[in-house]
Amino acid sequence: MNSPGSYNLAVVLITKILVMKNLFFMGGALFMSVLTLLLLIMAVWIIYHLVVALKSQQASQERALSKIATGKSIGLFAMVTGIFGQLLGIYSAFSAIEQAGDISPALVYGGIKVSMITTLYGIIIYLLSLILWFTASLIIEKKLESK
Repeated sequence: MNSPGSYNLAVVLITKILVMKNLFFMGGALFMSVLTLLLLIMAVWIIYHLVVALKSQQASQERALSKIATGKSIGLFAMVTGIFGQLLGIYSAFSAIEQAGDISPALVYGGIKVSMITTLYGIIIYLLSLILWFTASLIIEKKLESK
């Protein structure tokens, strides 16, 4: 039998997924898709090169660490892409406001809030790349020191 706790957990997870889906589409499907693709590329890149460095017998520390650092650069590119998405969103919002004339401040603030979604997602991707890079670098350095 399902316990009440597992039912509540399922409801919370479904709610979180729906909120994330709404944020994804509110942020703009194009930029959010590009950012998600960059997230996947960054994570796969760092994990792949970490595994290769750990399996390699004569791995050079500098080469392995430079490959891992490329993943951090992909995360930085994701952050810049998110900021670019926000700037384009704000520009198009201001263009619409200019054409519409008198608009309520709440509508303007809502548009700015929505434009920040891509920037927040890009920053989160960059932070994840820093965490993965730092962890992978520590693991590689520890492995090479133990030889």
